[in-house]
Amino acid sequence: MRDPGLPSLDQLRVFIAVIDHGGFAHAARALHRTQSVISYTIANLEEQLNVELLDRSKRKPTLTEAGKALLADARAVSLKVDGMRARAKALSTGLEAEVSIVVDVMFSTCTLVRILHAFQKEFPTVSMRLRMEALGAVTQLVMERTCHIGISGWMPGTPDHIERQSCGFVTMVPVASPNHPLAQIEGKIPSAVLREHTQLVLTDRSTLTAGQDFGVMALRDWRLGDLSSKHALLRSGIGWGNMPVEMVHWDLEAGRLVQLDINEGSSFSFPIYVINRGDEQPGPAATWLMGQFLALSDPTLRPPEDDIPQPAAPGHSYGELLDQAMGRKPAGAPMTSTPGPGMPTPGTAAARRAGSKTPPPGVAEPGPISLRRR
Repeated sequence: MRDPGLPSLDQLRVFIAVIDHGGFAHAARALHRTQSVISYTIANLEEQLNVELLDRSKRKPTLTEAGKALLADARAVSLKVDGMRARAKALSTGLEAEVSIVVDVMFSTCTLVRILHAFQKEFPTVSMRLRMEALGAVTQLVMERTCHIGISGWMPGTPDHIERQSCGFVTMVPVASPNHPLAQIEGKIPSAVLREHTQLVLTDRSTLTAGQDFGVMALRDWRLGDLSSKHALLRSGIGWGNMPVEMVHWDLEAGRLVQLDINEGSSFSFPIYVINRGDEQPGPAATWLMGQFLALSDPTLRPPEDDIPQPAAPGHSYGELLDQAMGRKPAGAPMTSTPGPGMPTPGTAAARRAGSKTPPPGVAEPGPISLRRR
């Protein structure tokens, strides 16, 4: 038996049209061709593939077993070609083939998911490359042109060719396990006592902040490479440390962590910036994406507070959070946990501050971050 030949794209699309429109006559009308041309095209395709695709013994042609198997392949080929043509058209008009972004691990996951979900709808042909980094590693990836856009915290000594624009704030709180010795202290915790306990600190994978520490107070510290590890170790009681309030909000409510009342303040905020290289012009997709982040700091462009998806209850944390971010679950839907004593109730202004991009009441707008030499 001879090997199958090479079918044309037109033959595959005629085959698909016959099935989708329910017969040769309907396919002919849809494709603006004569019925005889449609029949001839299908016959040639069967000859090329050396199989019978349609059973013509009935009034309406139906798929054979071979036809059912090959129809899926025909659809896949047609969709791939359509996608290639759409991407070529976008590229010819200046649209990027890919946008790469690096985001600080402290940035709100819920907000990031919502923005990227909107990006996918707006630019379906543009590929996305997302990286999560901390401290100077965000700036370094933009400097090296590895990423087009960065969402970065405040960095000392940022090079002149890096442009930055404010897109809000991240609020941090010092926390520890309820079993940690610091959690047993009533009232303000003196700095001298705080320094005697191990502090968990996020380390910088870049060399931009070599010799500098951010918010390190303890004489002993553990350096960790990612925020989720720090979160897990805090809950285990190994040490204390500062965490984004959005990430530990439900731990505080459930009593898995407690917020420490320290002399330096029980919370602080630091600014977040959109950064990019000033010597390069971002393309249409990158410009649109930057605008979505910049809108977070403009109250006139942000959605009403009640429309912003809120973190989910502990039992459903990331699943419900993502559902809300992508609109699959209404924001403000009933939560499954009961707030602990003195904790904010989900849906209230206090609870919503977990995802706020502006400093909460009582927290001053931050100035330069103090550094300590190692």
